[in-house]
Amino acid sequence: MKVLHVDKNHPLLLEKLEKYGFTNTIAYDQPKSEILKSIHQYDGLIIRSRFPVDAAFLEMAKRLKFIGRVGAGVENIDQKQASKMGVELFAAPQGNSNAVGEHALGMLLSLLNKLNLGNQSIKNGNWLREEHRGIELEGKKVGIIGYGNMGKSFAKKLHGFDVKKVIFHDLLDLGNDPYASQVSLDELKSEVDVLSLHTPQTELTKGMIDKSFIDQMGRNFWLLNTARGSSVLTDALVYGLKSGKILGAGLDVLEYESSSFENIFHSQINNPSFSYLIDAENVLLSPHVAGWSIESHQKLAQIISDKICSEFVL
Repeated sequence: MKVLHVDKNHPLLLEKLEKYGFTNTIAYDQPKSEILKSIHQYDGLIIRSRFPVDAAFLEMAKRLKFIGRVGAGVENIDQKQASKMGVELFAAPQGNSNAVGEHALGMLLSLLNKLNLGNQSIKNGNWLREEHRGIELEGKKVGIIGYGNMGKSFAKKLHGFDVKKVIFHDLLDLGNDPYASQVSLDELKSEVDVLSLHTPQTELTKGMIDKSFIDQMGRNFWLLNTARGSSVLTDALVYGLKSGKILGAGLDVLEYESSSFENIFHSQINNPSFSYLIDAENVLLSPHVAGWSIESHQKLAQIISDKICSEFVL
């Protein structure tokens, strides 16, 4: 089986597929227009996020049997068209869940303890102790929306911090586990001091955190988003920060991101809400790297290759 790789991944992925008889073709630098000319020759496609695999692309891929998306989700693939064509989709949410859980916790601790601000203040020649007095995580109520691999990983990390309670809301009836209890969305909104998003990108989650959602929160709260940028409307977030309803935000993803993670600064240069986030002292930003650790780089490749080989190797 011939497999086309359009994004660079850990070499383990190429090595394992080759070991089990697949023929790998590298197209990391080929533009999509060129890939379209040859995609009909391939049985498999390995992609991260360089471009969307839409219906038009899939219709050109006459031989395609599978797509391995080296990441947590497959929202950049036209799933309806893939299903219609019998193309199997493989993702690896297990591969970077630990990294996401640790990153979310790191962002929360940094916000509560003003670590980023304190570091920058000292480097600017200041020694301001009272201004950088922190807040403890102990005794807080933490709410998680989306309790799949990522949400559960974050809940597990919180287990040793003596938080008062960890609760979650999910569309599926998952029940309680040792790390968190399932509640309705209204109950979660009414109780939590910290809200962390771990949802996939769907029509239900796009724009989920809007002005109405923020106003419905029972307490002033800290917001974490290591999921998808489209879940949080930036204008609403800025409204919450300015009003004090949102005490601070840790954002690994932004509404303005493209699916291919291109630089967003030029396109948002005149956007006042984006400028506010950049300048706000109670906002911590990272460039969509929560699941992008050294270890997860290898885990993702291992899981995708395992899934492909278990399905297509006799």
